[in-house]
Amino acid sequence: MTLPAPAVLVLEDGTRYPGRAYGAQGTTLGEVVFSTGMSGYQETLTDPSYAGQIVLQTAPHIGNTGMNDEDPESRRIWVAGYIVRDPSRVVSNWRATESLDDALVRDGIVGISGIDTRAITRHIRSAGSMRGGIFSGADAALDRGEQLRVVQQAPEMSGQNLSAQVSVDVVEVTTAIGQRVGNLAVLDLGVKRATIDNLAARGFEVHVLPQNSTIDDIRAIDPVAVFYSNGPGDPAASDDHVALLRNVLDDGLPFFGICFGNQLLGRALGLGTYKLPFGHRGINQPVLDKTTGKVEITAHNHGFAVEAPLEGSFDSPNGYGKVEVSHIGLNDNVVEGLRALDIPAFSVQYHPEAAAGPHDANYLFDRFRDLVIATEKDAK
Repeated sequence: MTLPAPAVLVLEDGTRYPGRAYGAQGTTLGEVVFSTGMSGYQETLTDPSYAGQIVLQTAPHIGNTGMNDEDPESRRIWVAGYIVRDPSRVVSNWRATESLDDALVRDGIVGISGIDTRAITRHIRSAGSMRGGIFSGADAALDRGEQLRVVQQAPEMSGQNLSAQVSVDVVEVTTAIGQRVGNLAVLDLGVKRATIDNLAARGFEVHVLPQNSTIDDIRAIDPVAVFYSNGPGDPAASDDHVALLRNVLDDGLPFFGICFGNQLLGRALGLGTYKLPFGHRGINQPVLDKTTGKVEITAHNHGFAVEAPLEGSFDSPNGYGKVEVSHIGLNDNVVEGLRALDIPAFSVQYHPEAAAGPHDANYLFDRFRDLVIATEKDAK
């Protein structure tokens, strides 16, 4: 049996981890982060929120169910690179149409395997997420100093606006299912298919709009509400999306945002955001819903968070009335949700559709539908 070509992971602090090539060969750069999900690697790989990031799977055995045509969250694999310990040599699932290795090659994703993922995870937990590079095949033999120089010259995640890389170019419409509520404007900052399906299942005719849409583009579809999706990048670098959201709030349209959308609602309300040391990525994150007092196990993928008081209500610095933190992460007391008390707007930092994980938070789509219907009744 021919062994895979050599590969090496190089972190910006000079730490090196040798391994074997997996997927496409060459060089890739990005922010190295870890995901703790024990399942759902296909959903992770096709989540646009991972654009610009080299994803490490903490689960040691990856690829055993292959890849299929039913579970992708978007049109392609978005991770900048992929790190696994033990890739499966056999695909064993009746829905599989190709192996994970073949899918990585097809989409040009450079990966590395046979590597101590536990050691890397512990290092990132201690030192924080950092830039890294995978050098595989012939590139693994490049001069060590040159490899480190390339990594250290790569852009940091802070300050990057990546929405244009993952958003649609033209409007895409998904028909409402069941009793129709109305047109919903979804700003595509990296939206996932499962999110669209969940919104359509609540009676919304979902209009997915390009990330550079204007308030006139939104008004043109006569929406009953606006939704901001998840997505990659630094919320502090998305001033245009924040300005657009302020126009939406000024128009009195109900708003729901998830993940990146939560951070942008925070900014629109006048709050700050900051970068987490190593982020939350996985499908096992405990979150307290302060409204119900219940603890939910939720799916996360974020490296930034909103700064806000965890207890009580406070005035929106931008004049949108009272606001409160609605959800709190129980691992580290990070803001996981916001609710405006004087306007119809709320958001959560996690992914309530949770296609690859728990469904504890799926009720939030129902809460959004109820908010839209109640707002329409109040307006009559």
